[in-house]
Amino acid sequence: MTGADNQPSLRTRLRSLRPDAFGADPAGARMERIRRSPNFADGVFRNPEGARTRPSGSMLEFAKVYFQREQRARRSPAGTVPVHATTVADLARPPATGLRLTWMGHSSVLAEIDGRRVLFDPVWGERCSPFAFAGPKRLHPVPLPLAVLGAVDVVVISHDHYDHLDLPTVRALAGTDTVFAVPLGVGAHLEQWGVPLDRIHELDWNETVRIAGISLTATPARHFCGRGLRNQQHTLWASWAVAGPEHRIYHSGDTGYFSGFKDIGAEHGPFDATMIQVGAYSEYWPDIHMTPAEGVRAHLDLQGGRPHGVLLPIHWGTFNLAPHAWAEPGEWMKDAADEVGQTAVFPLPGEPFEPAGKPPTDPWWRAVSAPIAHPWRLSEVTEAAPVHREEVDLAGER
Repeated sequence: MTGADNQPSLRTRLRSLRPDAFGADPAGARMERIRRSPNFADGVFRNPEGARTRPSGSMLEFAKVYFQREQRARRSPAGTVPVHATTVADLARPPATGLRLTWMGHSSVLAEIDGRRVLFDPVWGERCSPFAFAGPKRLHPVPLPLAVLGAVDVVVISHDHYDHLDLPTVRALAGTDTVFAVPLGVGAHLEQWGVPLDRIHELDWNETVRIAGISLTATPARHFCGRGLRNQQHTLWASWAVAGPEHRIYHSGDTGYFSGFKDIGAEHGPFDATMIQVGAYSEYWPDIHMTPAEGVRAHLDLQGGRPHGVLLPIHWGTFNLAPHAWAEPGEWMKDAADEVGQTAVFPLPGEPFEPAGKPPTDPWWRAVSAPIAHPWRLSEVTEAAPVHREEVDLAGER
């Protein structure tokens, strides 16, 4: 055998350069199950309604908006973001009403529901990126170390984008006894990072698993997936309906607005609280993220068409992922919810609250935000420059 015969193949060498954060592609029995999914067709997972998953518009126009110094400044807080330093004492008392939520920033929420603890989309890393030296960086610290959060019954992941599925966080949780509920295909990443297969529950849309006395149902969402250089659409994305003996909650993950919210509400609602994605929206990708106005509409659909429960806006304030002003999602959500009489809550990152108690409604962001225009208010609408809709190829993992 020659020395050349002992050399690893090009494919093997390239694979060795793949960052751990890329995770793993589904294969074997997992891929066979994916192929049998009614939501998988022509080699990819499909959205419940058509959606452009790559930004549309002029590349030059987008670059002008995104990289202009003045525009970059408005996308970050003008001061230090206030954070409630969550303590063990905050979480040691059981919630008096049986339901308590703690928004940890972005889409990470600890839900204490009927004596169980559910952790949604936990991201404790400094960057939502496959690299430690590049990519969107936190605009505020995590409210408490993951190690002192305490035992969690189940970790729920909505999809595999970096701002929802975080390698260092998963590796830390892999060393605990918690189990994971994830959409189809996402388990491949978890196994690659050290989570035992018997602690992973992979669900297709409308499948339910019971864990520690609560039911968790993966419900449809309008988004996409992908962590590597190629987006093969082989992992599913989902929203989640969680029901205990006394309470029901909903976490949207990332999604564009679609008519299926009404069906989810009819099947699993009404909800005591919804956690709705309302940040990182843009006219360049209107189908895969919601504006605050769309978020309120989705909440009402989930609640049978009327104001009910509380709406916790998520996916904003922690990472800079879109051209809009940093605090715009908070301002717009406050207006949109007030307009229809819906209670929207605005806790500080790390501030526990009970939906049935006194809602945290103080617009805390105003103290650390640059002035914000309000184009959604009819009195302040100005004619916007048109967006040219030719397709552009931008990094889509938002």
